[in-house]
Amino acid sequence: MQSLGFSLIFTSVAADPIHDRWSARDGLDLYNVPLWGAGFFDANAEGNLLVRPHRAKGPGVDLKELVEDLKDRGHQLPLLLRFTDILRGRVREITECFGKACTEYEYDGKYRGVYPIKVNQQAQVVADLLAVGREFGLGLEVGSKPEMLVALAVHDAPDALIICNGYKDRAYVETAMLAQKLGRHPVLVIDRFRDLEVILQVAREHGYRPQLGVRAKLQARGAGRWAESGGMKSKFGLSTSEIMRAVAMLQKEGMLDCLELLHFHIGSQVPAIRVIKDALKEAARIYVELRKLGAPMSFFDVGGGLAVDYDGSNTNFHSSMNYSVQEYANDVVDSIAQECEKHGLAGPTIVTESGRALVAHHAVLVFDVLDTGARRVTRLPEKDEDDHEVVQQLRETYDSIKVRNLLEPYHDAISHRDSANQLFSLGYLDLRGRAKAEDLFYACCSRIDSSLKKLPRVPEELEGLDRALADTYYCNFSVFQSMPDSWAVGQLFPVMPIHRLNERPTRHATLVDLTCDSDGKLDKFIDIHDVKNVIELHSPDSRPYYLGAFLVGAYQEILGDLHNLFGDTNAIHVSLVGDRFRVDHVQRGDTVSEVLNYVEFDRRELLNKVRRACEQALWDDRMTSAESALLLRRYEEALDSYTYLVDDSSASKRRAPTTRPATTRAPASEATPHTGN
Repeated sequence: MQSLGFSLIFTSVAADPIHDRWSARDGLDLYNVPLWGAGFFDANAEGNLLVRPHRAKGPGVDLKELVEDLKDRGHQLPLLLRFTDILRGRVREITECFGKACTEYEYDGKYRGVYPIKVNQQAQVVADLLAVGREFGLGLEVGSKPEMLVALAVHDAPDALIICNGYKDRAYVETAMLAQKLGRHPVLVIDRFRDLEVILQVAREHGYRPQLGVRAKLQARGAGRWAESGGMKSKFGLSTSEIMRAVAMLQKEGMLDCLELLHFHIGSQVPAIRVIKDALKEAARIYVELRKLGAPMSFFDVGGGLAVDYDGSNTNFHSSMNYSVQEYANDVVDSIAQECEKHGLAGPTIVTESGRALVAHHAVLVFDVLDTGARRVTRLPEKDEDDHEVVQQLRETYDSIKVRNLLEPYHDAISHRDSANQLFSLGYLDLRGRAKAEDLFYACCSRIDSSLKKLPRVPEELEGLDRALADTYYCNFSVFQSMPDSWAVGQLFPVMPIHRLNERPTRHATLVDLTCDSDGKLDKFIDIHDVKNVIELHSPDSRPYYLGAFLVGAYQEILGDLHNLFGDTNAIHVSLVGDRFRVDHVQRGDTVSEVLNYVEFDRRELLNKVRRACEQALWDDRMTSAESALLLRRYEEALDSYTYLVDDSSASKRRAPTTRPATTRAPASEATPHTGN
C-alpha cells in the first residue's frame, strides 16, 4: 500500500509527554474489547489482536499474521474470517447455562437449543453447528420452504428436531409430514389459522398424524429495534380466541394429541431482561391452560431474543443487553418451573431459538485502508499582503481563540466563512482566496476543538465539532454487502485496528467504503457511555493498515446486497489444532463475471462487444494492435477478478493456494492476557 498522506493539511497530534506511555492493554480498553469480546479477543506484546476461540484456557491466533498469511496464499482482502471453534464454544456455553439453571431450580424437564437457519444460511456454518450440536441435541428452525428442504436433508441426527415456521402451502406441509418417516422430528407450527386448515386437509387425505405446534400472540411487547415483531401487532401468531378455535378443531378431528409445542417470539436482540420475564409469565400461563384442555404439549419454545452485547455497556441500549446468558437461562427455567409446579405438571422440554447469540461472535470482517482525507488543520496558510479582508478577518479570529471564550470565535469563524463563500459567488474573491479562507476556517475549528479538552463541560453547540473535523479513511469493503444492518437499522458493530494496539492512535476518523453511495460509511461507533461519532485510529504510513469489524456473524451476509456490484467477500473458515491454526474451508468471493451474471449480463457477449469495438478502432487507426491486445487482456482479467480492490504491491510475494490445509504457529507464548474491565 502506498503512503496515505496525500493532503497538504497536516493532521498529526503531538503526544502529551506526561501521558505518552501506551500499551496493548490500553489499546484493548480504548476499543472496549474486554467488554464486548466475551473473552474471545486479546492482544500480544507486539500490539496485534489475538483471537482466542477457547478464551483464556487456550492459545490465540495472531489476527494480523493470519491475514498476511492468507494474502500470501492469494486470498485478497476484504476477508470474512470464521472461527469454527467459537461456534462450538457458543453452543456449549448456552447449553451448559441451561443445564445449570435446571439443576439450580430442580427442573424436571430438559433443554434443547434450536438454530434458526435464517440468521446465517451459509452451508458450512450450518454444517459446523450441527456437527458440534449433535451431542447436545441441537435442532434447526426454518421459516420457509427452501429452508425446510435444507433442514430435512442436512439434519440427520436421531430424532432431529426441526421447528417449521413461516407461511406454509400444501407442498411445504406434505414434505414436512413425510419427513417423519425418515426419522426426523418436524414440528409444523401453526403461525396463522389458515395453516391449520391446510395441515388438517393433508392429514385427512394421507392418514398422517402430524406433529404440531401453535404460536401465540402475546400481550407482552418486546423491546429494542425489533420490538414490533412481537406483541399483538406481530405478523405471525394466533390470538387467544384463535387458539381456542384451533383446539376445538383439533378435538373434532381427533388430533388434539398431535399438539405438542407452544411457541412465542417477542423479537430479536431484546436488550432488557424485564421484557423477557413478562413474556415468559404470560406464555407459561397459556401453556398450562392448553395442558388442562388435553393437549400433551411436551415442548415450550421461547423463540429468539437472546441478545448480543455489541458495545459492551451491559445496558438496555438497543445494541447491548442488561443481562448475562446465565441470567437469561435462569429466568426462562424459573418462570416455566414455577407455573408447572403450581399446577402439578411435569416440566416440558424447553426450546430456544437463539441464533444471533450462537453465531455473531464467530465472524470477523477484515479490510484494509486505501487512503485518507483530512480537514483538521494545524499549519496555517502563508500570509500575503494582498489577502482579502475576509481572509484577514479569519486569521484574526484564529489568533483570538482562548480557552475561556470559545463560542464567540466559533460564531465569528462561521460568519467569515459564509461571507467568503458569498464573495466568491459574486466574483469578489478569487479561488486562491477562497482556498485560504477555507483552510483558516478549519484551522479555527481545529484550535477550538483542541481547547475543548481543557473544559469541564463542552458547550452544546460545539459537541459535534470532532465529527465535523474527523479524517476520512477510505476502506476496501462495502457497507451494503458486508454490514447492511449498520446502514439499514443503525446497528452498531465493534470496529478497530487489528494491529498497532501498543501505539497510541492520534487521529479521529469516520470510515467510508468503496461504493459511490453517500450512505456507504461508518460514522457511529460503540462507546461505553454513548455512541461516538468518530473512531480513534493511527496515522497511516507505508505499511498496510488493517481494520476489523466484529460480531458480524448474524444476518449480515444473507442481507447483503450488490450495491455498485460489489459481491460476496472471500470467506475463510479457521480452526485451532493445538496452538496452530488450520484453514478448513475457503469460500471464494464473487468475481466480476459472477455479479454481472446476477443482473443478466453475459460474460461472452460483453467480451465480444469490446472485441468488435477494438476491431473498429483498429480499422479507424485510433488504436494500435498492441493497445488492442492490452485492452482485451485487461478486460478479460477484470471479468475474472475479485470485485474489490486488489493490493498490487504484494502481488509478487503471493504464491498459489495449496490443496492441503497449511498451518501457522500462533504466538500464544507471547500473548499478554487481558482480564481487566
